[in-house]
Amino acid sequence: MVEGNYLAQFYGRSQNYTEIPNRLYKEYNVKKGLRNEDGTGVRVGLTRIADVVGYEETDEGIKAIPGKLYYRGIDVEELVRGRKGRRYGYEEVCFLLLFGYLPKEEELEKFCKALSEFYDIPDEFVEGSILRMAGKNLMNKLQNAVLSLYNFDDEPDDTDVYDTLIKGISLIARLPAISCYAYRSKVHIYDRDSLFIHYANKDYSIAENFLSLLRKDQRFSEKEARLLDTILMLHADHGGGNNSTFTNVVISSTGTDFYSTVAGSIGSLKGPRHGGANIKAAEMMDAVLEYTGGYEASDSKIREAVERAADGKLYDRSGLIYGFGHAVYTVSDPRAEILYECLKEVAAEKGRMDELNYFKRFENAAHELMLERKGKTLPTNVDFYSGFAYRMLGIPRDLYTPLFVCARIVGWVAHNIENKLYDGRIMRPATKYVGEKLDYVPMEKR
Repeated sequence: MVEGNYLAQFYGRSQNYTEIPNRLYKEYNVKKGLRNEDGTGVRVGLTRIADVVGYEETDEGIKAIPGKLYYRGIDVEELVRGRKGRRYGYEEVCFLLLFGYLPKEEELEKFCKALSEFYDIPDEFVEGSILRMAGKNLMNKLQNAVLSLYNFDDEPDDTDVYDTLIKGISLIARLPAISCYAYRSKVHIYDRDSLFIHYANKDYSIAENFLSLLRKDQRFSEKEARLLDTILMLHADHGGGNNSTFTNVVISSTGTDFYSTVAGSIGSLKGPRHGGANIKAAEMMDAVLEYTGGYEASDSKIREAVERAADGKLYDRSGLIYGFGHAVYTVSDPRAEILYECLKEVAAEKGRMDELNYFKRFENAAHELMLERKGKTLPTNVDFYSGFAYRMLGIPRDLYTPLFVCARIVGWVAHNIENKLYDGRIMRPATKYVGEKLDYVPMEKR
């Protein structure tokens, strides 16, 4: 297009006016990307909701330590282990994050009942906003659907703390169904697949409902539901500094409606550097499997695949090994370790231990290569194993990141409310102008 050529010319010339050398960040003490020079995040707030620990600050600098994730000061590993045979692990985490304490049995039952009352979604919303408007990308579709819910709220602009809590709980309850309906609508319209819609079961947990809504026969095993429940628990929150939660709080600080804040968070989580990272890891492992010839590949062949990925000769040729490294965790990601242990149960039940062992062998080979080339290893993060977990559960790749939304929504709600209670000001960081001071030139003299 002629217009495109002109725009390319303008863009090329604009680079002379927009370049910002890295040295200026140090000169003006500006934290690029809200990061300190040692890579740690710049603290921009206080929270009592969740803590992500990956290092210690000592007089000698940053000391790497095994990672820990705390919800209201409780180790998430204790929460997963303490769930035992109960079905509502994610709901218990939701209660803890929203209200600040562990519920008694009767309190959890009442909370789960309150959640289930929101399972129902208006028929006109499902038909008009989802089934008749299929989306090519489910994350974009979720944004659209959440914004559409504004029209079904009697007081959508009420930002009172209690009202925000109610709106948040309704979304926690409804997002699994909305995600599954959006997926079924997409494959029906774009892939010409059969369309079926199930209704949520009020006797089911969030995890059980997701599996029931997604599957044509609505059947699932107890261990499958337990695995998905664990994934939801692990993804429920990750501190106030993660991009999508920070986005939610920033948008909320303007006083806008709750649905707009969630739509913004979903847009953030869609990115491959955030919630979309599990898809990159899954796609990389597809390429690795094809290169090595399958799950029975030798350790040496797997090592060869790792080397090719690191050398930019496999998958997207970026030289990155996806599923390793994290912005905070330095030694280990506790979520990955917990998920791996839970995966053993389901893999054994389904006769797929050879697949899980393949992933473990790839993980070991990746760590060995990092140690040889860089003198240190990057921790295996939760994205490496979550994609495998979803595949074992028969969850299509289109739903990987929307499922992350279904889990993280409670963290967004909790931090949104906390900020309303204890700050209330509009977030307004500053930037330093380092461009030229141009003189105005009249049009006829340019």
